[in-house]
Amino acid sequence: MKLPMNTNVKTFALLLFFLTGLFFSVSGQARIAVSKSSEYYVGWIHGADPDIVTVNMYGMSVDSAMLVLASCQGLLLTGGEDVNPAYYGKLNELSKCEEIDGYRDTLEMALIQKALMFRMPVFGICRGEQILNVAMGGSLLTDIPTDAGNQVIHRCPAGSKDCLHSVSIDKGSELYTITGVEKGTVNSFHHQAVDEVAPGMKVTARSDNGVAEAIEREMPVGKSFVMGLQWHPERLKANPGLSKPLAMKFVEEVIAYRQDKRNCCGAH
Repeated sequence: MKLPMNTNVKTFALLLFFLTGLFFSVSGQARIAVSKSSEYYVGWIHGADPDIVTVNMYGMSVDSAMLVLASCQGLLLTGGEDVNPAYYGKLNELSKCEEIDGYRDTLEMALIQKALMFRMPVFGICRGEQILNVAMGGSLLTDIPTDAGNQVIHRCPAGSKDCLHSVSIDKGSELYTITGVEKGTVNSFHHQAVDEVAPGMKVTARSDNGVAEAIEREMPVGKSFVMGLQWHPERLKANPGLSKPLAMKFVEEVIAYRQDKRNCCGAH
């Protein structure tokens, strides 16, 4: 009997993918779901642990992505387009936004909620930090130059090299514990940023004009690891102290989560 291509075959392929991921999880390879992957993000993760398996979630249906996420032990939210302001109550500021990917918004919102439900480590970079904050109940500045001024340039003109600017990090934060950096130089590729921080989260780094540059759990004890950065550590060559230690910490949390699940409930 011939199987319909859009039903049984697709379901079988997805099940095979899931079982393959489960096999790798059991056999010793931790897996990180990447909301939209590129060589930079994969290289950043592999610089901390070359044995980590990364799974590109972009292009999957939401239902498929939820199934695949269940075979992973971490979620990395990456940079990209603006988040639709309808998600954070600023639809009237849509004209200040640039490109929006509605599919990606829907996918990542679902991934974040499921990862938080799983108590899975979550790390957000640039847009990833922004949509993480929105998914947890916060809002965004829709355009930094308009909303916060031009004292600090957060994005260079097209074709220019990285914009670099300084950030100040809260010494009482987990970010400071990981990096040991109180003031450093980071890169910028964005025109949006965290505005109202989500409940249960706090801003732990700011640029000189007060724009939020990092967020983390307000009270992390007993809770899953959740952190977001405005800068791009996967491309930050100017200050490796604000790059590799963060990848190592995220990978450490992913491996610990996997081990906890194996000890408690079997492979996850």
